[in-house]
Amino acid sequence: MTRRLPVLLVMTMLAGPALAFEHPAECQVAAQQVENIFALPHAGKAIEAKHLQILVLGAGSSLLPGGVGEAYPARLQRVLAEKLPGVDVKLATDVKPKRTAVEMVKGLPTSLAAVKPQLVIWQTGTADAIQSIDPDQFSQALDKGINTARSAGADVVFINQQYSPRTESMIALSTYSDTMRWVAVQQEVPLFDRFSVMKLWADLGTFDLYSATKKLDIAERVHDCIGRLLADLILGANKPNEPNAAGSR
Repeated sequence: MTRRLPVLLVMTMLAGPALAFEHPAECQVAAQQVENIFALPHAGKAIEAKHLQILVLGAGSSLLPGGVGEAYPARLQRVLAEKLPGVDVKLATDVKPKRTAVEMVKGLPTSLAAVKPQLVIWQTGTADAIQSIDPDQFSQALDKGINTARSAGADVVFINQQYSPRTESMIALSTYSDTMRWVAVQQEVPLFDRFSVMKLWADLGTFDLYSATKKLDIAERVHDCIGRLLADLILGANKPNEPNAAGSR
């Protein structure tokens, strides 16, 4: 991983100020973790055309017990609809537990053809870490997924693994997190650093993540904040004349 450090350092240095809109205080605590230096040109054009179609590609942590209604994808859709008056914001999900990146990519063409999104939000990495998937295979799957989405006219935003103090010592997430960062820089894909956001909440005591798996109200509040902060990243990437639009191709 040492060969990746210079690029990661450059990304950190180039990252502009955090993108923060009005949110509950518990969400706002982590706003400084939401940074992006890459534009979303397809999504930007869709917003200008007043119709934005989003596909969330994810695994188990994109869900909540009892269904997806209050999970972060639904929260994201509501916030974007509120912040983009006059824009028809629609969101579809391809979310199934325990899928690796390779497994997600296999089904991606079908989902892209059915949904026709301008933006794919891709949450991955946890199942790969649990199954100790070869990091090179993981990296190749990320590249293939990005290229497949772009060929279909969609931008991509990565979401990395969630932080859990219960499992951090048992699962080697860092290799896969570093790989996602590396691919994100090389492919100019925004990365929503969910791990760092949630770790900050845990460190500050904003949320008791030890209890999150047992208390649905905490899990819903975490998902609400994730949806809101993810909306910040997307909206910030499509603001005209913003520094973080420098990644536009």
